[in-house]
Amino acid sequence: MKSMDYLASIIQKISDWPLTDIKLEEQNKEYEATTFSLANRSFRSRRGKKTTKKLGYFVVFWEKDAELKNKPYDFYSAPDKLIVTIFDENKIGQFIFPKKLLAEKNILNYGKNKGKMALRVYPDWVTGLNKIASTTQKWQSPFFIDLTNNWDLQLLKKLYFS
Repeated sequence: MKSMDYLASIIQKISDWPLTDIKLEEQNKEYEATTFSLANRSFRSRRGKKTTKKLGYFVVFWEKDAELKNKPYDFYSAPDKLIVTIFDENKIGQFIFPKKLLAEKNILNYGKNKGKMALRVYPDWVTGLNKIASTTQKWQSPFFIDLTNNWDLQLLKKLYFS
C-alpha cells in the first residue's frame, strides 16, 4: 500500500521506534485503511481520494456494529491519531489529527455527537473553496504538512507525537 509505505519512510526519519500491531481494516481497504502503534501511541491511517465533483479529498472511517450496520468510530475506542495521506500527481501531504480534535469537530461518536463516517480534507494547496469548505480548511490547516518538496522533520515529530 502506497500510503503505508510512505508513512513508514517518514517514521524511519523521525523515530527510533518501529511500527507495531499493523492491521489492515478490510471494511475500508479501498482507502488503504490501516491501524498501527508507534511509541506507545495508536494510529489509524487512510489515503484520501480526489473526487471529480468537489474540491478536496474524501476519506471514510467507519466500522460495523453488532448488527453489522456501518457506524462512525467511537471516541473511546479510536486510536490517538488519524493520519490521512494525500497523493495528487506531483503533490504529497499528510493530515495528522488528534482524536480529541476529531471529537470536538463531531467526527467521532462522543457524548451527544453521533459522529461522521466520512470527511473531506483540504490541503493548503487547494484554493477556490466555498465558505463552508474554507472554514473546514482553516481548522484542518494546523494539522497538515505539505511533503511535496521537503520534509520538516520537527513539524512531523510534533504532529505525530504531541
